Amino acid sequence: MEILKVKGGNELNGEIKIGGAKNSAVALVPAAILSNGVVIENVPEISDVRFLEEIVTYLGGEFCKEGSKITIDSTRVKNREITLAHSQRLRASYYFMGALLGKFKRAEMYFPGGCQIGTRPINLHLEAFEKLGATVSCEDNKFVIEAKKLVGTDIDFAFASVGATINTILAAVLAEGITTINNAAMEPEIGNLIAFLNSMGAKITGKDTGTVVIEGVKKLSGGSTKVIPDRIEAGTYILAGALAGNNLKISDLEPKHLESFLDKLKQIGVDMVVNEDNIVVSKSNNLKPVDIITETYPGFPTDLQQPITSLLLTCNGESTVKETIYENRFQNIKYLQAMGADIKIDGDTINIKKSSRLKGNETMATDLRAGAGLILAGLIAEGETTVTEARHVLRGYENIIRKLTAVGVEIELDNV
Repeated sequence: MEILKVKGGNELNGEIKIGGAKNSAVALVPAAILSNGVVIENVPEISDVRFLEEIVTYLGGEFCKEGSKITIDSTRVKNREITLAHSQRLRASYYFMGALLGKFKRAEMYFPGGCQIGTRPINLHLEAFEKLGATVSCEDNKFVIEAKKLVGTDIDFAFASVGATINTILAAVLAEGITTINNAAMEPEIGNLIAFLNSMGAKITGKDTGTVVIEGVKKLSGGSTKVIPDRIEAGTYILAGALAGNNLKISDLEPKHLESFLDKLKQIGVDMVVNEDNIVVSKSNNLKPVDIITETYPGFPTDLQQPITSLLLTCNGESTVKETIYENRFQNIKYLQAMGADIKIDGDTINIKKSSRLKGNETMATDLRAGAGLILAGLIAEGETTVTEARHVLRGYENIIRKLTAVGVEIELDNV
């Protein structure tokens, strides 16, 4: 088991450079099998990408990595069952459903794994596949999705699901006719995917609008893209600066992707300077409480809900956070309470009061963002905080030990 150990009380200064977005890279890699050869730059060095590489090579593709650039040759990809072991390694494995269905008109795989932060059903994905003309069957947690042909249609999502939007695009890009996705998710990662597919010869419009229109083409070829900056990684390190920074510079980011998050930090009174591609942030006193509701983009991101909770512990008065996306995303709270945090859970809302003294304790990363939030709490806690099940954190934060150590954090990774 991998364990992170963090010692609190250090001042952070220097620079942290943001890598490519995890949530973008995990969609771009499966999309690559729709073409015959692609190049993707600024790919983060995280375990989720390595797991996807295993699936691509298992299917017969060639995956070549040079630094942060990967080249994928899919000319020899074959349609094989995505095994239970492959499926359960990460949630994003389900993007092979849409990619394989689009390419071969058949996909066979098990229910995906990943962080246990709620039920996260895939019914919207499956319903979209059916509207495109596929049949879906499930037995012993294995899905078989197949179609004689896929035909474009209008698809109306009850919820602006990122995963369902991406999977539908992947399936529809080689379908006959025009597919229109209404109430599509608008996250920047989807725009990154659309630009990538269009570079291969796809005809997709409507990114950032909530209505995505896909005009099916007969084949895709070539293609290249650069993974956008990881807005969640950026937000996490900005929070580190707000907790313990002294002119800590977070660079290579895109501020417009973080507008709702930055608006909340301004309300709180965080000392920060927002520049074109970087933010300089320092620890502040007399922070104000705030009320937060997580929403789909461009609202406050659920992936920064657990990390910002650690900052709210330093705000005067009482803050509230309402989680509307995932019903099981307060698993970090009991560990913060054990560190001395004054937090109470009330259904889908947490009430957070200023906790002037946190003490290091043994905690567990129940999921990726919970682990990040616990590391942030450890920065201001007395003594040492241990975070077990650190594998979750390593799934989504590129070189987190190196990046934090370079700016003054005492943090190390043990394997036991």
